[in-house]
Amino acid sequence: MMSGISKGGGNEELNPGDIKPEGHEQIPPGPAGIVKELGQTAVPSGEPDVFCMTIIGQIEGHFVLPPHNKTTKYEHIIPQLVAAEQSKSIKGLLIILNTVGGDVEAGLAIAEMIASLSKPTVTVVIGGGHSIGVPIAVASSYSIIAESATMTIHPIRMNGLVIGVPQTFEYMERMQERMVRFVTSHSRITEQQFKDLMFKTGELNRDIGTAVGGYDAVKYGLMDEVGGIGLALAQLNRMIAAQAAAPVGAPAVPQGGLTQ
Repeated sequence: MMSGISKGGGNEELNPGDIKPEGHEQIPPGPAGIVKELGQTAVPSGEPDVFCMTIIGQIEGHFVLPPHNKTTKYEHIIPQLVAAEQSKSIKGLLIILNTVGGDVEAGLAIAEMIASLSKPTVTVVIGGGHSIGVPIAVASSYSIIAESATMTIHPIRMNGLVIGVPQTFEYMERMQERMVRFVTSHSRITEQQFKDLMFKTGELNRDIGTAVGGYDAVKYGLMDEVGGIGLALAQLNRMIAAQAAAPVGAPAVPQGGLTQ
């Protein structure tokens, strides 16, 4: 007498009380699920004191973007920043950007969160850190850009229904001033230089503004250095060591990047 049911001619047997697993079962919670749903990795076991955060695709704000858009949702990023600030095991944050920009207020919210962290932070721009990704890139304690990366600086734009009244343009101008003030106060670029890049004509084929490459971003004072992940981790580890050696109550690393 057979004690079980054979599975498709194989050697394994399935007992009558067993349930055959389905091929479309969801990935259980854990590192694999986090990578699938959020594009985030868990804290590396080899470097438990450094938390790596990625901001990729389009920064999604109050409106949900179409499913074919690769997005970074600000409601996912902000809780992670709060958790990293509260965690006793995390000593520093490495933030990697490859973004086309997106929602202005969501991007500024993420930038303000990064700038207000008490722990050392390093941002690395690879590929692109365009539009509202610029404030996020400069919000850290130290900012690095890859040689081949670019940062597009252009005026704030609105899509959808726009009411053609003076108040609408005044609102856009105030919003733009918020972004300009944040960038210039967290980097070495001057307000006049940043606005010259923002309103430059003839360089972008469908817009006004400037596409700034890696070395130019450093030359303008927008970013601190040209480099990659190795340089970023070395710089972050130096800042972590400096903060650990500093007296209690005297932060060794300036928060939110360099001020003018």
